[in-house]
Amino acid sequence: MKTDRKDRLWLIVWISGLFLLWLWDSAFLNGPALSRLETAFLHSMVTGILVVALSLVLGWTTGVALYFVERRKPLSLLLTFLLDVIRSVPQIIGILIGYVILTFLLEEGILQNTWGQIAWIAAVIALFIFPELTDLIRERIRYFERMDFVSAMLCCGASEARVINFEILWKNSRSHLLHKLISLFGVALFLQCSIDFIVSVGLSLDVSLINFPATLGNQLATMDSKQDILAIGTFLSSYADARSLFFEHLQGLSIAFVIVFTLLCFYQMSNAYLRRHRL
Repeated sequence: MKTDRKDRLWLIVWISGLFLLWLWDSAFLNGPALSRLETAFLHSMVTGILVVALSLVLGWTTGVALYFVERRKPLSLLLTFLLDVIRSVPQIIGILIGYVILTFLLEEGILQNTWGQIAWIAAVIALFIFPELTDLIRERIRYFERMDFVSAMLCCGASEARVINFEILWKNSRSHLLHKLISLFGVALFLQCSIDFIVSVGLSLDVSLINFPATLGNQLATMDSKQDILAIGTFLSSYADARSLFFEHLQGLSIAFVIVFTLLCFYQMSNAYLRRHRL
């Protein structure tokens, strides 16, 4: 494969690596644990995709809105102030607050549907990372708005909204947006796994791990998974126990591998895509 297609190569590596792991787990991991792992992976991937989709909608809408309200100082200042408030809150803290609210909703029996909970989590994560996409969109609009083709299209009667949304962002900035979305998927997965692990360790008495949707993060926090991870220390002190790691401690090691392997592959995909398009 050509070197300018390394982003696609890493996508193939990611899919192939996960497929090989699934084959190994199907052969040696017990059925209930494999089912939990598959469900956790599905929920985590769906959450990441929802975060990317919501971030794109929020970032695109906010970036374009800021362009159109620049001439209206009160609206521009208000929108900029709201964005600065979101930026001022550390992402981890903001998402933890979202989980606290979700815990309250669970305790009150308000939000019991699994997919509704996943949508809530995705919306909370997207709320705190979409400003990165907004900044990119504003930068792309500023870069193109002084170019001759923009003025020419406006003079020919093209609407300003079409020029901004279609000509600048879709036709001339699609590669930049795709690169940012790949990066945001990795950020979303990292934040979700980190927060799920933290929350799962310190849940209230009324809300247990069972109430939350199974994700890679909270499955890593289960007792079995933590014992599997601790078994690595036994391997380091006794190489004779190496074989048991890949047969008797698969649950925790598989979850940890999926998280690290996915983050690594998406990091490499993002960098390779950046180099290929020389953004």
